[in-house]
Amino acid sequence: MNENIAEKIIDKIFVNVFDQHCTLNTIDILEKYAFDLKLPKKVYDSTTNEETWADSINSGRYVTLANMEKKDSSSGWMLEYRDINGLEDLLNIWNKINLMTTERVYDSIDVSRSDTIYRCEKVFHSTGCSDSKNLVFCDSCGNSEYLLASQRTGHSSFCIRCDDSVNCSNSYNVICSNKIINSLFIQDCFDLYECMFCSHIASKKYCIANMQFEEEEYFNIKKMIINWILNS
Repeated sequence: MNENIAEKIIDKIFVNVFDQHCTLNTIDILEKYAFDLKLPKKVYDSTTNEETWADSINSGRYVTLANMEKKDSSSGWMLEYRDINGLEDLLNIWNKINLMTTERVYDSIDVSRSDTIYRCEKVFHSTGCSDSKNLVFCDSCGNSEYLLASQRTGHSSFCIRCDDSVNCSNSYNVICSNKIINSLFIQDCFDLYECMFCSHIASKKYCIANMQFEEEEYFNIKKMIINWILNS
């Protein structure tokens, strides 16, 4: 998994959500759409000085999961017994072996710049995700595919900035909602299809700001809103 593949995934998501191709690179996408997500930070393996990615950067000393396992299978992590002449001696020994494990990726393939990933495929710069594929800049998402800049969301696909939601698809900026399809800027809603700027409503379509619109007028306004999103 690299930036080129990530950009292809992003482009496919953009086409499904906005019906337009993405013209931004991963750095621009991170700054515009994932600026407020808690994502792994770049640090360096203390044993090899190679670049790695960690959820937590409080330790100051790191080792990749691969390098930790390599040492475990060769020389192991046990130390020879030595006398302890005070707390300082003990803390110095502890400091040598107390390395934060990074890039913890389990039963997954094509994962990069990520930490704590379980049973996933094609994940880029994400954390805490499971049973998903084609994720970019995501935090704590599960049972989903083609998500971008989303967090704490499950059973969803082709969404951008989908937070704390389930069963959503082809939508942008969805918060705390369920069963949202082809919609933009939705909060605390259920069972919406083709709605925008709606909150606290259920089982509606072609609504804007909680007001009912005719289908043709709705789509004319939607084109304007998408243009605003992509060019703001």
